[in-house]
Amino acid sequence: MADELVTLMADLKEDEALGHVQKRLEKGDDPLKILADARSAMEIVGKRFADGEYFIPDLIYAGEILKQISEIVKPKLTGNIQSKKLGTVVLGTVAGDIHDIGKDIVAFMLDISGFEVIDLGIDVPVQKFVDTLKTTNAPILALSGFLTLAFDTMKETVDAVKAAGLRDKVKIMIGGGQIDEEVRRYTGADAYRPDAVSAATLAKEWIS
Repeated sequence: MADELVTLMADLKEDEALGHVQKRLEKGDDPLKILADARSAMEIVGKRFADGEYFIPDLIYAGEILKQISEIVKPKLTGNIQSKKLGTVVLGTVAGDIHDIGKDIVAFMLDISGFEVIDLGIDVPVQKFVDTLKTTNAPILALSGFLTLAFDTMKETVDAVKAAGLRDKVKIMIGGGQIDEEVRRYTGADAYRPDAVSAATLAKEWIS
């Protein structure tokens, strides 16, 4: 049944995928397993996008299916899974960039991995990141950006965190379309991650 959900989601069959999730929940299947399968499907969608088989609208559609599955499954998670948070992550797409698909998938992955996610949205001003870190004492900042102009804003954000005296208390990861190790060095971030799964894994490592 797990493979069936992965296939339905990866093939963007919305109604069939949602119906399949309901059936599995009715049969008493583990909600976390369903979310893990949804994550596997999103990885396939991401690969198809990278290979030129899927395009931006397909990514957006897959993200919508993922959100709906999340809304169906989350109420079924046991209370202790819901309440026991590993830590807080402040997340947002930097100023000048309005892409949110990758950011939304990272937010979802962090959420189901046990983090409290403060998602500031898109086109987030540098100071808003700094102010949110101050008020929440979050130990992790995740900056997203798809466009090359995001590199400079990411650097400005990292510099502002440093100027605010928070740099030694906050780990910063970056991610997005064009980002690689060279960009990470330029921005001064601690790490870059190419996908949501590895971003959530890194966040867990940092917290532990």
